[in-house]
Amino acid sequence: MIIGKVIGSVVSTRKNANLVGNKFLIVEPFKCMGKENRIVAIDNVGAGIGEAVLVACGSAARVGCNMDNSPVDAAIVGILDDSVEPE
Repeated sequence: MIIGKVIGSVVSTRKNANLVGNKFLIVEPFKCMGKENRIVAIDNVGAGIGEAVLVACGSAARVGCNMDNSPVDAAIVGILDDSVEPE
């Protein structure tokens, strides 16, 4: 699991049939997570730009968004009500 902030969205006109109708967001992990690269994650919880979110990665992402047969490697599974990024 990774905690990060949604900083943008991705628009794709052509994609795998199992991904049609889904929203993709760009998440920047908090520095304390030890990840330097931004993540493109599928969003099934209705997160918006500027919100802190919880991202599941790997096979847990497919399970977390009920997309067992889809090519999903990162999924937003929660919106944080309160978070403070430690320094």
